[in-house]
Amino acid sequence: MAFAIKAEIRDIETETFAFTAQKTMYGGKLITAGDTVFLFASENEGGHGLVARGVVTSVEAIARTSGIVRQTPRVSLSIRRNALAKRPLGRRELKHLTDWKDGQPGTELNFKFYRQATNKIVGISDEAAAFLDGFFDS
Repeated sequence: MAFAIKAEIRDIETETFAFTAQKTMYGGKLITAGDTVFLFASENEGGHGLVARGVVTSVEAIARTSGIVRQTPRVSLSIRRNALAKRPLGRRELKHLTDWKDGQPGTELNFKFYRQATNKIVGISDEAAAFLDGFFDS
């Protein structure tokens, strides 16, 4: 399984990214070292969508806070970048894909990232991963 993260990314040229206490949804809590992850610079933070692909180098689950009934699982992780995106892909490009049951990889990404605007780590299908790979040089 591959993953994608939408988060504040200030410098896409860096070789290593570190994210602290990131929300996980749609299987994102299953992320482990060695997994492929696609990085989206959050439009909420001034970014423009897909910027890089990398490999998870470390993951640490964040303990839940006692006394709070509903909590989204969170993880801290480090990612080593291995490619920069060659074409844009973000909210603007995915916005029109709203038939949630059409099975298209772009629709999956729109649903998981932009239907709810929060930054997060999500698990993605093999089809979505293959679709995203098309935005990078081989």
